[in-house]
Amino acid sequence: MPSILFRYLAKEMLKVTFAVTGIVLLIIMSGRFVNYLAQAANGSLNADFLFAIMGYRMPEFLVMIIPLGLFLGIIMAYGRLYVENEMTVMGACGVSQGQLLRMTMIPALGVMIVVALLSTMVAPWGIKKVETILSQQDSMTEFDTLVPGRFQKFEGANRVTYTESLTDDNQLLEKVFIAHQSTDSGSSEMSLVLAESGRISTTEEAGQRYLILTDGYRYDLTPGAQKVRVTQYETYGIRMEESAVADEISKEQALPTETLIGSDNTSYIAELQWRISLPLLIPIIVLLAVPLSKVNPRQGRFAKLLPGVLLYLLYLALLISARGMVDDGRISPQLGVWWVHGLYLLLGLIFYFQEPVQVMIAKRKAAHA
Repeated sequence: MPSILFRYLAKEMLKVTFAVTGIVLLIIMSGRFVNYLAQAANGSLNADFLFAIMGYRMPEFLVMIIPLGLFLGIIMAYGRLYVENEMTVMGACGVSQGQLLRMTMIPALGVMIVVALLSTMVAPWGIKKVETILSQQDSMTEFDTLVPGRFQKFEGANRVTYTESLTDDNQLLEKVFIAHQSTDSGSSEMSLVLAESGRISTTEEAGQRYLILTDGYRYDLTPGAQKVRVTQYETYGIRMEESAVADEISKEQALPTETLIGSDNTSYIAELQWRISLPLLIPIIVLLAVPLSKVNPRQGRFAKLLPGVLLYLLYLALLISARGMVDDGRISPQLGVWWVHGLYLLLGLIFYFQEPVQVMIAKRKAAHA
């Protein structure tokens, strides 16, 4: 009978856990995708990188979503069993709260292992891949992300560029307009360049890239002044500045876990403790969720859902705050984020033993009466 109950409870819990995790992941990924899509539309992000970035960032999202999905899965699944009096029947058959917790903890430990692998190995690898892609993106010129028919300003360059059409390989442009403002302090001089066509050229010696414009005009002017200098040209070259692609990723989230272990750097210590915290909170939230899932049939299965979500969000907020304090040196690494886990472990034990203590007190009162 316990084996049958274990499979039944695990099935109900994991079914809701996967559903909640999938829905929350879809919401978060959709929001991120829309953000990246907007960047690709305005030319600040190469559209070819879009799906790669989303795929590499998915493990980073999952390590935050899976614990929430498990927590809500236990509350919602067991809440339904309480509302339909199935838990009452199990209790009448001799299933204690301790047995229920043990049967819940076994599949939760499997989820804990998955979260640990994502947190310590897969997510840092994915973040490093994203950082590499973004570094390659930074090394591109505005013409690598240019969108035909749209005026675009390249970050770091005081230049607005427009082209009517562009080949698929971004090498040939038609009907080009470029407005460039002087970078000299206090200067408001501008130059407008128009061309029938343009092409990308790379020097063999230094590998420097140039935009070679043909058959056009250059207008040099100062806004508000009447004097304009007009230059007609057959060929005109514009040097395209590029930033070097970074070979090393300095972001702590992208570093391998073994690099963080044993480091005296507070940023590394905070990141390591954060990675350990994500799987560590799994058994603690199970200890919280099992007693929280108990509801009166008249209350409905969602009666404890909102308090549970608020409790979980407060847990994460405290962990993030503690991580920041370790990073800033405001608290010692020895205390670190562990006090948050200790606080919630104590809270879980209070929730878990609250009912047995009340029952014991009631029995003693009845015996004395």
